[in-house]
Amino acid sequence: MKPINLSYLVCTYNRLNFIKILLPRLIENIKPDEEIIVVDGNSTDGAKEYLQKLYENGKIHQFVSEPDRNQSEGWNKGLLIAKGIIIKKLIDDDVHDYTAIRKCCDFMLTNAGIDICISNHLAFSLSGTTKPDITGRLPEYKRWKSGLIKTFTFSDVSMLVRRSSLSFLGLYDTQFKMMDWEYSLRMSWLQARIAYYTGYNSLSVSTPGNVTSTATKKLLKYEGEIGRVKYGYPGDHADISFYSKLKVWLGNTYYNLKNKKVSAVSAQLPPVDEMEKIYTSYYSELARANAAGDWQFIY
Repeated sequence: MKPINLSYLVCTYNRLNFIKILLPRLIENIKPDEEIIVVDGNSTDGAKEYLQKLYENGKIHQFVSEPDRNQSEGWNKGLLIAKGIIIKKLIDDDVHDYTAIRKCCDFMLTNAGIDICISNHLAFSLSGTTKPDITGRLPEYKRWKSGLIKTFTFSDVSMLVRRSSLSFLGLYDTQFKMMDWEYSLRMSWLQARIAYYTGYNSLSVSTPGNVTSTATKKLLKYEGEIGRVKYGYPGDHADISFYSKLKVWLGNTYYNLKNKKVSAVSAQLPPVDEMEKIYTSYYSELARANAAGDWQFIY
C-alpha cells in the first residue's frame, strides 16, 4: 500500500450548508496519495446523515460522529487518527486552494526538517463585502526568525503540520476557545521549525454561528492573559486577530437574534443557491490571487 502523503481534516457540527459546499470540491480534487477525514460532533441538522452516505460510498476515508466537549477535542480526534505524513486542517466555512496546499505539502515532504508551514491568506465576510482583506503574519514571522521576538501569533486556517512532529508540538489545548492563538504561541515559543509560503492556500469567510464566535470579550481577555504569562507574549496589536474578533461579533449577533435582542439584520445565512454563488466567487478570487504572483517559501 502506498503511503498517504496528505490528510485533509474537517471538524464540523450542524453546518450542513457549508459542508455541502466544501466537500464536493475537495472530493473532486482528491489525489490517490491523500485522504479525507471528517469528525462530526453528532450533528442534528442532517449533516451527520449526509456525511455517513459519503463515507459509505467511499468518498471520504475516515468518519467519526459523536459528541465533542469542545472544538479542540474534535480537532484532536482527527489529528490522532490521521494517516498522512502531512495534515491540513480545513475549516468548514472557509475556502481552500488545493494547488497551493499541495505546493506547501510538497515543500514539507522535500524538506523533512519542517514541522509546520503557514501562508498568507485572504479574508471575506459572508455579509456581502466585495473585496477581500489580505492578511498574513510575514513581518512577525521574520522578526521571530531573526530572534527579535520569542513568540508570534498566526491563524491555523493556512497551517499544515507534520504528523510525526505532533509528539513534540502536542495537540490543541482543550482549555482554550481561541485554540489556534494558543497553538501558534506554543509553536513559536518551542522554536518549532516553521516555513512561510508567501502565496495564499486559504481564504477565510466570516460567518454567523460558528464555534469560535461563541467566545466572549471576558474570555478573550482571560485567554490573552494566560498567553502573556505562559509564553511571555507582549502583544503586537493582534493578540486575538481581527478575523477572530469579527467571527465573535458575527456569532454574538446570531445568538442575540435567536434571543430576540436584535433585529434580523445580516445574521441569517443566505439561501443555499445564493451561498453557492457567493462561494464560487470566493474560490475564483483565491485562484486569481494565487495566479497573480511568483510566490516563495521562506525558511
